[in-house]
Amino acid sequence: MLIPVILSGGAGTRLWPASRRGYPKPFMRLGGQQSLLAQTFQRAAAVADAGEVLTVTGRDYHGLTRETYAPLLGDLRSRFLLEPAGRNTAPAILLAALDIEVRYGPTAQMLVLPADHLIADIDGFRADVAIAQALAADGYLTTFGILPTQPETGFGYIDAGEAIGALGGRVLQAFVEKPERVRAEAFVASGHHYWNAGMFCFSVEAVLAQAAQSCSDVLAAARACYGAGESSAEPRNFDPSLFAAQPDISIDYALMEPAKRRAVVPARFDWSDIGSWQAIADLGDADAAGNRLFGEVVSIDSENCYVQADQRLVATVGVRDLVIVDAGDAVLVTDRAHSQAVKQVVEHLRSRQHPAAQHGATVYRPWGSYTVLEDADDCKVKRLTVNAGGILSLQKHYRRSEHWTVVHGTAKIRVGEREFLLERNQSTYIPTDTLHRLENPGSAPIHLIEVQCGDYFGEDDIVRLEDVYGRA
Repeated sequence: MLIPVILSGGAGTRLWPASRRGYPKPFMRLGGQQSLLAQTFQRAAAVADAGEVLTVTGRDYHGLTRETYAPLLGDLRSRFLLEPAGRNTAPAILLAALDIEVRYGPTAQMLVLPADHLIADIDGFRADVAIAQALAADGYLTTFGILPTQPETGFGYIDAGEAIGALGGRVLQAFVEKPERVRAEAFVASGHHYWNAGMFCFSVEAVLAQAAQSCSDVLAAARACYGAGESSAEPRNFDPSLFAAQPDISIDYALMEPAKRRAVVPARFDWSDIGSWQAIADLGDADAAGNRLFGEVVSIDSENCYVQADQRLVATVGVRDLVIVDAGDAVLVTDRAHSQAVKQVVEHLRSRQHPAAQHGATVYRPWGSYTVLEDADDCKVKRLTVNAGGILSLQKHYRRSEHWTVVHGTAKIRVGEREFLLERNQSTYIPTDTLHRLENPGSAPIHLIEVQCGDYFGEDDIVRLEDVYGRA
């Protein structure tokens, strides 16, 4: 029985400003197509033996992820393990393994899929997953290798050895770190080196046995974290302190590199990790001048440009070989050849503690999202979207009051000790230092306008007393 496990999150540095920590690469739509996360879910659904897909993602991404999955579910079940903070792949995969062991037993297999890869050949993907399943059934910790098409220095490589019987896989001899160009050229010429795709297939008992042998501290911390929660809870949240106690280590270092029984499936499907704006600029069909234009764009005498206009009109005149991305609150302009250096912009913004490093104009929360419409010295205005069943924390502020006006739907409001319903075109006022809560009791999203007045509007002026998402 195969349970796909989607790992979704990321820092969003190389594809800023469209991708950021608050809205990472899996949610990006490429050329107006489905998001990478949606495409990953469809691949997972194609091989889900038990009719279930398990997703490990950040707590703040839960609502957005559910919205992404909703039109794709059909008869499938979707379950979530929600991380209270960013962590590496070994803790995430071990928590998923413990969860699958409880529900399906130790012989169940798990297929680990990062949510930020692009694969178009679903039939080839299914065929290679079947090979990986056969290897996993024989006790192998299995990964997928991509035949390199160029001497890429930004990827890790896999050195593949002899074939494993008639199963279709090869012995995984070694993992190789990102090489210098000369070495990368030798890997391409060798015929037995592959790009490491970061996808895995193994049985629960095999991965837990290897963890007990090679990273017992990581496994012990994962067991403590998983065991502290309610096993039947959906979604499954984790205690922040126990979660943070897990070592920050990748699955490659913790399990795959020390393992003795490991295999690689040379992939026949196409694959891209969409690692830069240059990679995105090469996707899809270009116009007669070599441009790829998305959104409201006017291009005059411009060639070989990628322009993405998410919210505003963008015009180009007489430019060549540029990537231009307008995300509404931030604009990126780079020569295509320098697109890998975009992460330096994010590093610079982080050093200044600039909010644009983390979030765009729209910030996503477990209950929905808010968009900042105005941020001035004397007020701040937001548009709030609260998903069906979403509940903001019971909270108060010391340095600001708030005015809420419902523009769509019906909200359940608590102000002080009073609870009431607020309908479209109705407003309420929340004084400073007053407990309040906002809830959507309906089956469709609701929208509100929030006006804050005071002398400070930072998110750290939130005192949470109760929170269903574990943030209090």
